[in-house]
Amino acid sequence: MPFGPATLLIVALLKGVAVGMVIALPVGPVGILCVRRTIFEGPSYGFVSGMGAATADTIFGIIAGAGLTFLRDFLLSYQDWFGAAGGVLLVAYGLRALFVPPTERETVPLSGERHVKAYASTFALTITNPITILAFAAIFAKVGVAESAGIFSVAALVAGVFGGSSLWWLGLSFGLSWIHRLAGSFPLVALNRISGGILTLSGVGLLGAAVKALARI
Repeated sequence: MPFGPATLLIVALLKGVAVGMVIALPVGPVGILCVRRTIFEGPSYGFVSGMGAATADTIFGIIAGAGLTFLRDFLLSYQDWFGAAGGVLLVAYGLRALFVPPTERETVPLSGERHVKAYASTFALTITNPITILAFAAIFAKVGVAESAGIFSVAALVAGVFGGSSLWWLGLSFGLSWIHRLAGSFPLVALNRISGGILTLSGVGLLGAAVKALARI
């Protein structure tokens, strides 16, 4: 028995939620940054940071789901330059984490950081990795969503991607904050150095790979 249009839209939405969670799940540099902000600045900063990544992922999902190959090819043609920019950002945040000591009293914004800045930073870090578009295209093909899908199905799918990614960052930030309250005080200095070291090394690696690729052009 064929499904009705409403059922197909719901299925596309649920598929998008699953894809959004799968894309957001790996704990890379952006995840480390969100965890760090949750611990040192509070869950709202961790969640807002995650929403920056979710927004960038949604843009990639739109490009892949709508079959905007011209935009995909343009972004991928400059992926090394984007990678270099992302590497610089990661090194900057990593060094800042290493040299700006955290407060031992309570979670407060580091150096007066605002939510808009937290959102923009993770959006910038995520959008500088356009190779994610290919991951979306591959996953969409696996879940049975073709580029020829109707506009409403694609819209439901992309909305699900944003919703799934948002749910992941919401659970991560406020769940981690809850664990933090139950566990009591974390060794903040050690956590600061570890997270700062990971961000710095990730940035150096990304920057090095991008420079090496650009040198071959």
